[in-house]
Amino acid sequence: MNSITPVILSGGSGTRLWPLSREAHPKQFLPVIGAHSLLQATALRLRGLSAQAPIVVANESHRFLVAEQLQAIGVPAGALLLEPVGRNTAPAIAAAAFQALAADAEAVLLVMPSDHAITDVDGFQAAVVQALPAAQGGAIVTFGIVPEAPETGFGYIKAKAGEGVRGIERFVEKPDTATAEAYVASGDYFWNSGMFLFKARVYLDELAKTHPLMVELAETAVAKAQRDADFIRLDKDAFSAMASDSIDYAVMEKTDAGFVLPIRVGWSDVGSWQALWQVAEQDGNGNAHHGDVLALDCRNTLAMGEKRLLALLGLDDIVVVDTDDAVLVAHKDRVQEVKDIVARLKAEQRPQATWHRKVFRPWGNYDSVDAGARFQVKRIVVKPGAALSLQMHHHRAEHWIVVSGTARVTCDDKVFMLSENQSTYIPLGSVHRLENPGNIPLELIEVQSGGYLGEDDIVRFEDVYGRSPDAKSP
Repeated sequence: MNSITPVILSGGSGTRLWPLSREAHPKQFLPVIGAHSLLQATALRLRGLSAQAPIVVANESHRFLVAEQLQAIGVPAGALLLEPVGRNTAPAIAAAAFQALAADAEAVLLVMPSDHAITDVDGFQAAVVQALPAAQGGAIVTFGIVPEAPETGFGYIKAKAGEGVRGIERFVEKPDTATAEAYVASGDYFWNSGMFLFKARVYLDELAKTHPLMVELAETAVAKAQRDADFIRLDKDAFSAMASDSIDYAVMEKTDAGFVLPIRVGWSDVGSWQALWQVAEQDGNGNAHHGDVLALDCRNTLAMGEKRLLALLGLDDIVVVDTDDAVLVAHKDRVQEVKDIVARLKAEQRPQATWHRKVFRPWGNYDSVDAGARFQVKRIVVKPGAALSLQMHHHRAEHWIVVSGTARVTCDDKVFMLSENQSTYIPLGSVHRLENPGNIPLELIEVQSGGYLGEDDIVRFEDVYGRSPDAKSP
């Protein structure tokens, strides 16, 4: 066959775009640029190429988000590989390579991170076509971005002299400002985009030269993978035993088969609020605003709000990001340090590091709108035809009030219907389930009361989504 098999890497956590990006709902699933999420934009970027359905490698906890977002744009995954733990890009690509080889012994992989942005899609596709003959001939081609500024947040690739696809002289780490300026002035250095084109077998052969155990374990992880509906769960023991390493360190810095194709395609890794500001639409004063923002005498600011009015006065080079449960105010020169705030939140075990106030589940979502010492109020939306697990709580009772749609309620040995403006009470310890049998979303208000209201107070008896009985989610 020898056609292109895209591999979309979707395992990142996006901590530098906190508070909009959270561990449970990272930046690749957010529409930070345009109407589509970054993951959806990555998948749509493939249209027009002669390519197979993409292999997506994702965190197991994000599996329903990936599947739902791809389904929404009509781009089903050829395979959705679930990582039981994060092991960086080299193992993830190795697993995808074995998956691709099962269908095509000559498979050529187009590896793309799921959380980057490209404005010139036609230019990107033309670059892939240009690089394809070299990849088919055994080259491991990376796409180097022609630098537009002396960025210190990117790694650089020094290319050998030539045109088009050319040899790589060396990879260099993130430089200081003076070094980056010299790199850009020379014209020989390009930003490392993290995108690659190569034959699956060539990648595995090169990886095996320095990491033979990684290749062996990747093959085992795919061979022993468990099929679960539309998902392929990589074998936990084999995948977890692999060393965590990037494709750059494991392969590209050691191989003689590495080549680079410099490109200008409006690329951004959207790796910080500064990077997002650079690619966002700006007004005449360099301000990029999303939501209800009122700015007076401001220059070069980024402001993003979800629901409330944001008023900015007399600010230069400031980032303001407002979400339901957290607000970030930072100077653009310091936004790379947002990851340190996330680390502090995790150390203090604060939920804002992981969760939004609005939490997405395979059956829909819930929004925790208010809470007190012995109560919590949630707005719950259940998708048509979806159902929560059959479950029980030890420490709380629940009141359900239907706002719109129709609910089928199971409470112990009773099953009954509720329609708009009707309500019911679920006593503490009762086995219960909420379902939406209708054709429109079911929206209801849930009032929880009790001595403990944590999400881990759940005993699951049945679940149509294959979640384990001790999974800490409704």
